Amino acid sequence: MDEAEDRAWMSRALELAQRAAAEGEVPVGAVVVKDGEIIGEGWNRPIAAHDPTAHAEIQALRAAAARCGNYRLVDTTLYVTLEPCAMCAGAMVHARVRRVVYGAADPRTGAAGSVFNLLQAEPLNHQAEVCGGVLAGESAALLRDFFQARRR
Repeated sequence: MDEAEDRAWMSRALELAQRAAAEGEVPVGAVVVKDGEIIGEGWNRPIAAHDPTAHAEIQALRAAAARCGNYRLVDTTLYVTLEPCAMCAGAMVHARVRRVVYGAADPRTGAAGSVFNLLQAEPLNHQAEVCGGVLAGESAALLRDFFQARRR
């Protein structure tokens, strides 16, 4: 995948993260891409949905699976503005996502290399390619600004 494409898809994920922030949710956005087309997108909604699993990645995976009519999302790339947590990384493994691209690293709960690397764990039946740091500055700034505003 070329860097310009990664940046373009991540830009869409950032737009969705801004939507989450506008709704009072932690600003994380995600898109699932297959064959150069978005097939699912989502943004954080656990507060509004009263659902601890309503992370951006899960929302995007659900939308993509519904559109494809299959829970297996082979040959897809998931773009997310924040490194996935263990729950989301596990869902990506089960869905057989081929590639995961994230923006900002998550040194507390990141499961794509920061704390754990579930996406590439050898004992699991699937490993995804991982690329971190795409538009990391923009992703981190959005999170930082959101939490600074909440602390005021």
